[in-house]
Amino acid sequence: MKNGNITFILLGLTDDPELQVLIFIFLFLTYTLSVTGNLTIITLSLVDPHLKTSMYFFLKNFSFLEISFTSSCIPRYLYSIATGDKVITYNACVIQVFFIDLCGVTEFFLLAAMSYDRYVAICKPLHYVTIMSSRVCRILIISCWMAGLCIIIPPLSLGLNLKFCDSNMIDHFGCDAFPLVKISCSDTWVMEQTVIICAVLTLNITLTCVVLSYAYIIKTIFRFPSVQQRKKAFSTCSSHMAVVSITYGTCIFIYMNPTAKEEVTINKVVSLLIFSISPTLNPFIYTLRNNQVKKAFQDSIKRIALLLTK
Repeated sequence: MKNGNITFILLGLTDDPELQVLIFIFLFLTYTLSVTGNLTIITLSLVDPHLKTSMYFFLKNFSFLEISFTSSCIPRYLYSIATGDKVITYNACVIQVFFIDLCGVTEFFLLAAMSYDRYVAICKPLHYVTIMSSRVCRILIISCWMAGLCIIIPPLSLGLNLKFCDSNMIDHFGCDAFPLVKISCSDTWVMEQTVIICAVLTLNITLTCVVLSYAYIIKTIFRFPSVQQRKKAFSTCSSHMAVVSITYGTCIFIYMNPTAKEEVTINKVVSLLIFSISPTLNPFIYTLRNNQVKKAFQDSIKRIALLLTK
């Protein structure tokens, strides 16, 4: 049988009906909050004249990436819980893997670009506007997407050659590389090594950029004469540092911890947190710790209120 005619069954997290209801409510709420929060940031950065700097340009793109990432998996799982339809076609599965991996890898490169932006803002403030011009920002965004695409093409190409013979049960709530490898009857050693190499490569390149940027940032901040200046400089980076910690921490747990691949339940739960909690928290982390975003949000609410009262 050709792979195109194969259908898979997504086993999800549990078969318990009561737990499924709780999971559905939890995922629906977090997904709604995630999309709403990230769309709010995108809208504010487009309409508010005070949010036209490169920092908010990157944040707008990061929010779009978060919406794309969580939308590539969560709606399908919500549909599966609501209807009981756990069947997914081979083509739909490949498309899901492609978008999950592309958005996931691109996110790491975008976080590295955002850390470079913070480095320029704090270490070279007088040249910030010149260095981080709109042209440079656009090139960095395109480069992030291209880097993500280049990283995922080798393992994805190998994955398209996998054969599935005996089992079509995917022990996950979505199509993911490791569960698919487990049920394949092909020799998967080359693909597994390729996935690990690509994951390590992505992590090393982006984490090196982040660490170097923040090493120079911290060095520069400690040279500031006043405590107030240091506090202000740290506050501009704290949101990004929090998001970096969450993103890299969960990735390292899944891909760099050998036991995580064996502990299927733990892997699924952590994956669920990546798809639901992280995209929900990120807009709140950036908004609650950023006075300009909060002011832009308040101004927008006032404008809407004025329009409604007319």
